[in-house]
Amino acid sequence: MATLSDAKRIVIKIGSALLVDRGTGALRADWLASLAQDVVWLKQGGADVVLVSSGSIALGRGVLGLGLGALPLEQAQAAAAVGQIRLARAYEEVLAPHAITTAQVLVTLEDSANRRRYLNSRATLETLLGLGAVPIVNENDTVATDEIRFGDNDRLAAQIAVTVGADQLILLSDVDGFYTANPSNDPTATRYDVIDRITPQIEAMAGDAGSGLSKGGMKTKLMAAKTAVSAGCAMAITEGSVMRPLSALAQGANATWFTPQTDPQAARKSWIAAMKPLGTVTLDAGAVSALGRGKSLLPAGITAVSGKFDRGDAVSLLGPDGAGIGSGLARYSAVETALIKGHQSAEIEALLGYPGRAALIHRDDMAL
Repeated sequence: MATLSDAKRIVIKIGSALLVDRGTGALRADWLASLAQDVVWLKQGGADVVLVSSGSIALGRGVLGLGLGALPLEQAQAAAAVGQIRLARAYEEVLAPHAITTAQVLVTLEDSANRRRYLNSRATLETLLGLGAVPIVNENDTVATDEIRFGDNDRLAAQIAVTVGADQLILLSDVDGFYTANPSNDPTATRYDVIDRITPQIEAMAGDAGSGLSKGGMKTKLMAAKTAVSAGCAMAITEGSVMRPLSALAQGANATWFTPQTDPQAARKSWIAAMKPLGTVTLDAGAVSALGRGKSLLPAGITAVSGKFDRGDAVSLLGPDGAGIGSGLARYSAVETALIKGHQSAEIEALLGYPGRAALIHRDDMAL
């Protein structure tokens, strides 16, 4: 099992429920100061540190007097605009006394879906880490739309971990690990210490979002774990509300560790898996079987298409029963895919009016 002392590059995700008092909407300044001490401790041990922080909407809504309920998109974006500047200032104020330079990096999941933007963000983060800075990464909630609704900072943290080549990702949460059921509702629920493989049974145990301030539930954390471990990055879910939560984790606090996989194709597969799918294609049983044998996806094996996607976009792959089996980069647009689905590759030119590639998704462009 991984330990914090082993980490050379670590990404830490901080949920909004940890940063902001749910009752008052105020920043938990004492807790943030204790987290800064942990960052200092990690850096003194030789680790690079990246913080992926929620909290801009939670901070801004308090300032704007928007209450604790669900917000319309426009109000959520306004709250993010007000809260983001306060969030960045708060991190600077707690880390500057330790001679640590902070840098604000605003991204969305779409940045990982564009190869050029992905490479640019990686270069920027690498430069910041090389200069000894601590990047504070957050979603650009003032312009994002889907991200605010889905609350994907867990997945964003995993993508950042993959982007910077981190060996550990720590999700500081309001629960102390992954349980067989929701421990708030089921007294028989038990916590996993280590999960070596995310099986369908494990996925079925995940619930949805909990508090009114935070948006991510165990489902998004499992999605983050999939992305992280596929790139060789260990991931932990642990209780973050205690003072100096990372020190507590190092000293044996409750947590669930997801052990990394040793897949040599990690770099490209992880990039694809972290993309936000823009559509779905449903496969027949024969195509699912072929993919399991390492084959490419041909148009003949597709029974249905949905969404709006172009060539090069990520799409979700569904089995005949509608269950997700992975994702991949489409070589045809949604319109083209709808025209050629169910047909042999030799028919593509006659159907589209121009010659095309035999495979809809090449096996090297899939993350299953």
